[in-house]
Order: sequence, then C-alpha cells, then structure tokens
Amino acid sequence: MKKVAFILVCSCLSLFAEAKTVSYDTYLTAFTYEERKEMKINSVELTVMLEEGTAQLIDIRFKEEYEAWHMPASINIPLNELPKRFNELDKSKLIVTACPHKDRAIMARTFLKLQGYDTRYLSDGLLGLAEYWRGDNAREFIEEYKKQR
Repeated sequence: MKKVAFILVCSCLSLFAEAKTVSYDTYLTAFTYEERKEMKINSVELTVMLEEGTAQLIDIRFKEEYEAWHMPASINIPLNELPKRFNELDKSKLIVTACPHKDRAIMARTFLKLQGYDTRYLSDGLLGLAEYWRGDNAREFIEEYKKQR
C-alpha cells in the first residue's frame, strides 16, 4: 500500500513538474542570445520536422484568413482563441506558430513559452513557407504528408 501511495505522489509531482509556467518578467530577465536563436525556425527546418512528425504547425490567423488560404499541414488556432484551446496542442512535439509575416506568431510563441510549451515561431512566415513549397519542394512535401496521414 505504501508503494502505491508513493508511486501516486511521484506521478502527481511529475505532472506538476511538466507544467512549468513562467512569468513574463522572469522570461525577459533570463533572455539570452541563445534563446533569441532558439525561438525561431525556418521553412527548411520546419519541413523536415513535419515530415519526421516531430513538429506541429499552428496557424494563428483569424478563421476567415485561414479559410481563404492555408498550408495543408497546419492547424488553425486563432491567436485570440489560443488560451482556451491548449487541448489541441501536442506537447510531445515542437509547437511552431505561424502567420503571414511573423508578428502574431511571435506573440503566440511567447505566450506558449510562458505556459511551458516547447515552441518556436516560423521566421519566414507563412508567405516564406509558401515560397519554399513551390515546385518540386511542394510535390515532395505533399507526398510525404499524405504518407503520414
């Protein structure tokens, strides 16, 4: 019985340890050149991680923007809905936030980082990703993407 209680306590503690929320003040105070580098991911790196299944692309634009055009590998969670839709994020993967340029993606990435997620923003923006996926890159990516579905 003591072993069961001990295991239960340890399990609960590990759950709390995973949810490492950080205050914005603490995050800014600890900000380094390494963090500046690590907060970004480019289209090539993202594509490799999507093909490997180790990243999740979150398009944080408004629903209407997403409906007008979007990337096939993305999930739409608008920035203003992000705090209520954590259950759609896969904590086992790198969460990559994206929008056409990167302004909202940076906001979303920072919010998720403070909530304890492993996250980066797409430094090329969705427009850069679209440019990268043109031609042969697009065909190869879609073939890989379809295999994983």
